[in-house]
Amino acid sequence: MFAGSSQVSADARRAVEQAAAELGYVPNRAPRTVPAGRSESVGVVVLDPDWTVFRDPSFPRLLRGIGDELSASGLQMVLFAPKTEADSVRLEQYLAGGHVDGVLLIRMIDHEVLPERLQSRGIPVVLGGRPRRGLDISYVHVDNHAGAKSATEHLIEQGRRRIAHIGGPQHSDLAGDRLQGYREALWNAALRCDLVEHGDPDREGGEMAMSRLLNRCEDIDAVFAASDAMAIGAMWVMQAVGRRIPDDVAIIGFDDSPLAAATQPPLSSVRQPMEDMGREMTRLVLSMTALNTHGPLQKTLDPTLTLRESTVSKVGTEGGGDELAGRSLAVAFGG
Repeated sequence: MFAGSSQVSADARRAVEQAAAELGYVPNRAPRTVPAGRSESVGVVVLDPDWTVFRDPSFPRLLRGIGDELSASGLQMVLFAPKTEADSVRLEQYLAGGHVDGVLLIRMIDHEVLPERLQSRGIPVVLGGRPRRGLDISYVHVDNHAGAKSATEHLIEQGRRRIAHIGGPQHSDLAGDRLQGYREALWNAALRCDLVEHGDPDREGGEMAMSRLLNRCEDIDAVFAASDAMAIGAMWVMQAVGRRIPDDVAIIGFDDSPLAAATQPPLSSVRQPMEDMGREMTRLVLSMTALNTHGPLQKTLDPTLTLRESTVSKVGTEGGGDELAGRSLAVAFGG
């Protein structure tokens, strides 16, 4: 009736309008602003059965970037986190029912087939991170190889020569990219590059890997860890055996999480542009929706190196150097 139906008499219309005015009724015009076939929402799917991503300090930054971009476009974010294969099947059916206009996929595991199934149904899909080989799909990727290479080069420039690497799980493509960046920097400097141990990407994993490395080589003078949490574990082990940081051993992490600035000494780290990644993922999926195309569209982002006292105790100046005193130096580099 409020839409102006011609089948409503003038007297009935006036009666309803008077009642509406007395009740303070305001008509909901939102449904008329939604284009046909559009839900005005984007699904964010976390493909991580163990939900470890929710303990990752970079994850909120990614969601913030996605949320900011969606909000600027007047759209809603809907978060999904399937745990089992049955969950994924039900989710596929739900998403294919037109409940979202596009899908952003986070933390994809290698054997997951949901991205291909969604894409085959004509749903715009963008991955956060580079997909496995053979998967032709849109994605936004942070250059982990370049970040690891730059971190290792920084340690070399500080005069370190026995540089160890604590890597993430060996089956992870992300961990593999960081390992290769570390090795490339050492190869280029003609330095030993076999001081590598892998572990879980948490503090305990870093502690265990650092202990194994010290059993192999007692005179390690630098460590590049594939996560801040692992780097913090390495710092604890080194300090427990009496090694001073950075005087005896320099340590650098990856992610530049809030934990990095809170350690003692503060931890140098490779910062991933997670907010930018979230925004770029959202822009890609929205452009695919607007243009009715399904990719593949790809974008690679450059990380930055944030230097703190765990690798640099002083910054050289004409006056003899200033203490970093908690400041961070952001150094950008390309892939």
